[in-house]
Amino acid sequence: MGYRRIHGELAALVISVAASTVWEILKDHGIPPAPERQNTTWADFLRGQASALLACDFSETRTLTGARLYVFAGIEHSTRRIRILGATAHPTAQWVVQLGRNLLKDLEEAGSKASFLIRDRDSKFTTAFAALLTDAGLKVVTTGVRMPRMNSVMERWIQTRRHELLDRTLIWNQSHLLHALRKF
Repeated sequence: MGYRRIHGELAALVISVAASTVWEILKDHGIPPAPERQNTTWADFLRGQASALLACDFSETRTLTGARLYVFAGIEHSTRRIRILGATAHPTAQWVVQLGRNLLKDLEEAGSKASFLIRDRDSKFTTAFAALLTDAGLKVVTTGVRMPRMNSVMERWIQTRRHELLDRTLIWNQSHLLHALRKF
């Protein structure tokens, strides 16, 4: 364990010790510093673990009448298969849990080997949603606060969909939005 990590763990326990003090203690006991990771980036990790990763997110769309619709979609990192799970003007906890059930059923039918679900910290993701996925064997990984790169595959799809479809199409209502997204 590196001295920076030990220092971080001690700080989490509200024990105030300088990083150099931890380094000195390890050095005095003949413990060399842990080797630094040189080339492993988050993008490398995502590519290396693609077969086990699934990501989901909500995005907002405005209709021609100004109504705000929330779209819930998921993507498998390995195949880049998009699953448009639903859209609504008022996402409730029950609606999100039902979409989680639909997602699990779809993954089972497709024979997906995903082990992890990456999601952001949106309040629409309730503990019931997380419990449902955990019971099905998926580990839910939440991204850091204001760190869209942690869910970059899903965020990239949302931006592509916005630029290539929604910026060029007038959406009438919920059914038109779902039809356009599924065709896209």
